[in-house]
Amino acid sequence: MLLDDNFATIVAAVGEGRTIYDNIRKFVRFSVAGNIGKVLVMLLAPFLGKPIPLLPLQLLWLNLLTDGLLGLGMGVEGPERNTMKRPPYSPKEGVFSRGGWTQVSWIGGLIGTLALALGAYYFFNGRPEWQTMVFTFLAFAQVFQALASRSSKDSLFKMGLLSNPMLAAIAALVVALQLAVLYIPFLSGFFDVLPLNTCDLSIAAGAGILVFVAMELEKIVKLGK
Repeated sequence: MLLDDNFATIVAAVGEGRTIYDNIRKFVRFSVAGNIGKVLVMLLAPFLGKPIPLLPLQLLWLNLLTDGLLGLGMGVEGPERNTMKRPPYSPKEGVFSRGGWTQVSWIGGLIGTLALALGAYYFFNGRPEWQTMVFTFLAFAQVFQALASRSSKDSLFKMGLLSNPMLAAIAALVVALQLAVLYIPFLSGFFDVLPLNTCDLSIAAGAGILVFVAMELEKIVKLGK
């Protein structure tokens, strides 16, 4: 509710509203794309001759980390550059308008493909930690996905990692919690995972970084058009 009829107050209120709406769009797209990746993994893995790649408890854990914790950090993102200079969105537009469905589809497809490829490589080479690799990759992938989702135009490097300190802190917390699940014996037994060696952990994290790189490249391509 406006406290006065000062034009500056109205402008500030509109700017705040646009920022909130933009953050909702970003989070919904982030969440849907991530869940598309998980669904693809669960649906397609059996057709590749693998067992179920993720246990129900592992899926719940991933959703808690991503849709829960990372969503909190994304919700406090500040306004994007030129937020007040763009034309207003139509009230009839959905959160997936302006290429939203295309974006969530290819990001979800990329996450699912990388998870399937990683799991298949380890499984068919007789590596018992194959399921843990899929589990850990998905956690890392969505951390990097959240960081790249902060802006649809500007690179994270231009914005600065700490320009949203809450998201940066939560991203670090998510990584720490995932590592705790892997390396604290009580938790690893509870989640039925195996501790990864340094090489395997680096591969899981590196595959997650590929998602970030792909999303950042998309921004460059869009700006070049």
